[in-house]
Amino acid sequence: MQIVKRSATALFLAVLSFAAAAHPHSFITLKTQIMVKDEQITGLKMRWVMDELTSADLLYDAGNAKPGDEIWKKLAAEVMANVLGQHYFTEFWHNGEKVKFLNRPTQYGMSRVDHQAVLTFILPLAEPQPLAGQKYSFSTFDPSYYVDMSYAEDSDVTLPDGLQSQCALNVNTPEPSDETLNFASSLDKDDAPPEDMDLGKQFAQTVTLQCQ
Repeated sequence: MQIVKRSATALFLAVLSFAAAAHPHSFITLKTQIMVKDEQITGLKMRWVMDELTSADLLYDAGNAKPGDEIWKKLAAEVMANVLGQHYFTEFWHNGEKVKFLNRPTQYGMSRVDHQAVLTFILPLAEPQPLAGQKYSFSTFDPSYYVDMSYAEDSDVTLPDGLQSQCALNVNTPEPSDETLNFASSLDKDDAPPEDMDLGKQFAQTVTLQCQ
């Protein structure tokens, strides 16, 4: 099977032409660490592992590049531009209001693990948020559900050492209706659901952080 080489920018939100029908067409496994300084949340440290099909062109572009080679910086910048264009694919909530992010990550990079591309970055909050007595929630998802973004295990969301006694984390995985599942399955790779349907949000896991 021949793979057509494409740019990393085009790749991130589109899989190759021989992808199967039905949304989603691409899969990203998430890991997130909540970043804390001086008893305040400062951001989210994220690790996104792309499935092998989605990774194929990125790794083709990287060739035999070693960690730290310039090509990894170039690929990371291209993919990160797409992530920023979608507000990090993340919503962060406190007291019924969205918490704003900085427009650029404080650090980011790309690497290879076996046959999969891995994007790591720090998503910084625009303003640090207090921990004591507060409750937060956040979700990472593609609104169109073209890309499935999810945690393989609840333990893939973590707190810094020492905060486990003060704060509790919970990962809620939704159960969409049969109607929603059937609609997603009916979408071809060139189809897009109505924006007001929030299809991706209906499949998005929600992380809740409750602190004493």
